[in-house]
Amino acid sequence: MAWSIAEVARMSGVTSRTLRHYDEIGLLPPAWIGGNGHRYYERADLLRLQQILLLRELDLGLREIAEVMDGGRDRVAVLREHHRRLLRERDRLSTLARTVGRTIAELQEGGGEMVEINRPENLFEGFDPARYDAEARERWPAEWESSRRFADTLTEEDQTRLQRETTAQMIRLAELMAAGTPVSDPAVQQEIHEHYRGICRFWTPNAAAYKGLGQTYVEDPQFRANYEKIATRLAEYQRDAMAVYADARLA
Repeated sequence: MAWSIAEVARMSGVTSRTLRHYDEIGLLPPAWIGGNGHRYYERADLLRLQQILLLRELDLGLREIAEVMDGGRDRVAVLREHHRRLLRERDRLSTLARTVGRTIAELQEGGGEMVEINRPENLFEGFDPARYDAEARERWPAEWESSRRFADTLTEEDQTRLQRETTAQMIRLAELMAAGTPVSDPAVQQEIHEHYRGICRFWTPNAAAYKGLGQTYVEDPQFRANYEKIATRLAEYQRDAMAVYADARLA
């Protein structure tokens, strides 16, 4: 089966002029040329065009693309290099988007009460998780034992590092909340995913248990007080985001 240059242009969004240029430089010659002078492309050519367009998205020049496509450069190595660049750019844009969101929230008139965010280095100094041992051991004995074994491997430095990571994550959630980001937004759910992965270092909650943990953040005075130190209503915001995550990913 073959497609005319006009059909390929329509399917791919690439102009016929660009396809002719790709042919002229040897990057994408057609499978054959009809008696009417029109170029025709087969399935293998469409797959090659797909890869060319992917590499163009990664900002490779046509000469570099030709080297990659024709084996002059390691295609996997090139993709890995640009994948790392894209991840760095994603993180930069994500930070910028949060900053703009905070600015909008601060400048918006009549937008409700402004959320004030505090940024302590470590909220959990002096926080005593042992006070929950009896209840956790009774309700989730297997999970409690797994958590205890992991906790026993942590040095004091490890514990401080984990506490600071948790505090930093709570601050990021507060920033999203301040920007008016819905709890179902991918940026919020990515933070919750990281939270869930952190919890799984200790034990692996199912959907109901993870929702219950979110409710604990709201109802337990010590947990809630730590959230309130960062931003008002942050505990409820994280609880609701955890419920969305549990329904979507753990149910």
